[in-house]
Amino acid sequence: MLRIAREVISIELEAVQHLLDKLDENFLKAIELIYNSKGRVIVTGLGKSGAVGRKIAATLASTGTASYFLHATEGVHGDLGIVHKEDVVICLSKSGNTDELFRLLPVFKRIGVKIIAITASPDSALGKHSDVILDIGRKEEACPYDLAPTSSTTATLVLGDALAIALLKKRNFTEQDFSFLHPAGTLGKRLILKVEDLMETGERVARVDEGANMKQAILKMAEKRGICVITKRDSTIAGVITTGDLNRLVERTEHFFHIPVTEVMTITPKIISKGTLAYTVYKKMEEYRIIAMPVIDENEKLVGVIHLHDIMRTGIV
Repeated sequence: MLRIAREVISIELEAVQHLLDKLDENFLKAIELIYNSKGRVIVTGLGKSGAVGRKIAATLASTGTASYFLHATEGVHGDLGIVHKEDVVICLSKSGNTDELFRLLPVFKRIGVKIIAITASPDSALGKHSDVILDIGRKEEACPYDLAPTSSTTATLVLGDALAIALLKKRNFTEQDFSFLHPAGTLGKRLILKVEDLMETGERVARVDEGANMKQAILKMAEKRGICVITKRDSTIAGVITTGDLNRLVERTEHFFHIPVTEVMTITPKIISKGTLAYTVYKKMEEYRIIAMPVIDENEKLVGVIHLHDIMRTGIV
């Protein structure tokens, strides 16, 4: 079974690798057609190609290209009403001779839409009626009988992803644009939630000034949670005291209540701006192995503390 699995993966890898040699000016023409279109991209196909087409349409839509999937069978039974002259149609068919698609082609021509074919058969009926042909090449299927669509659908899917990401780059589609289209779920939260949405502020922050001693700092840490932030008179950060700092202090001496905080604090703590994405902070905390960070505003003044557990509770990690 492992041998069979490796053979399948190798065959499909070869099909995808083959696409690199097939990319040419037709790919650029397809990008220009879609980019300059004033309508949507209509993706259509049947069977396994239809399943891949749904995914391609979804990827295009989520990366800034308005798109819709039209099932080829439904198309010949009334759904063609969704297709408008300003649209671009992407037709998926390995053979290029799918009956349902063939019946749609003359209607597409009458409507006046531009047609992009993704096929392994450029000389097929689909190829002859298309404005642009993206050739996935005729490679063997991973199916031992060379029947079940496997390598061909993988290559089609990868080519669809290439179109979507190329268009994303051409449109200068940003993380902010992405978050607008993905307001829910992990992806959306990662691109929306900021430090200021999760940080603790005001009396919930363990904070003392530079003139405090360790007794005052420890009482604050016991009352609150996490680190104690030491601030200057102008509310900028002088340093922090962590549980690690306390452990090292206890190892040195049993009499430390009177010691000034300035002799114990870390003077170069990791800090973060309130406008930073929470997921970015999580990655920094993971990198530096810390569980809390002071948060500053645009004037570098302390405005809060962000805790690792609060970020994790959001579900973005």
